[in-house]
Amino acid sequence: MSVDLGILSIRALFGVAIAAHGAQKVFGWFGGYGLKGTGGCFETLGFRPGVAFAAAAGLSEVGGGILLTLGLFTPFGAAAVLAAMVVAIVSVHLKNGFFAMSNGIELPFLYAASALGLAFSGAGAFSLDALLGLTFLSEPSNVEGILVLAVLGAAATLALRRPDQKQASAA
Repeated sequence: MSVDLGILSIRALFGVAIAAHGAQKVFGWFGGYGLKGTGGCFETLGFRPGVAFAAAAGLSEVGGGILLTLGLFTPFGAAAVLAAMVVAIVSVHLKNGFFAMSNGIELPFLYAASALGLAFSGAGAFSLDALLGLTFLSEPSNVEGILVLAVLGAAATLALRRPDQKQASAA
């Protein structure tokens, strides 16, 4: 019971936080820039068309966060968040080291680690997965397959990136 309460706490707190993070991109809520502003930022990173890539990232975070909060299709929600964070780590933060104070990988790394942990732990007893009998989704082979697809999706997204020559030489 205490393990399930722990998983519920992590799911709920992390899920709401990552959904809000995505809502900044998609809707401009919570001080975010919305799709147009975030899309412009994505363009400067080499993701064109920026609005489409911003929508993909934001919807992965919003959708993944909602699924994690509800404990519904938990490995898929975790995989959506993981994919978005891998792209963020590689395209934005890696060149700045680890710590968030220098815009390093710390925050997206912690988001990715939380998503990965929830993917493997499962949603717990207090979840829609448990209520609907979807616990088979958390079998290790299913989780591994879903996560491999997420990493492949992140790699494909990164392969589509076309940074300006000035940015590529500065990186």
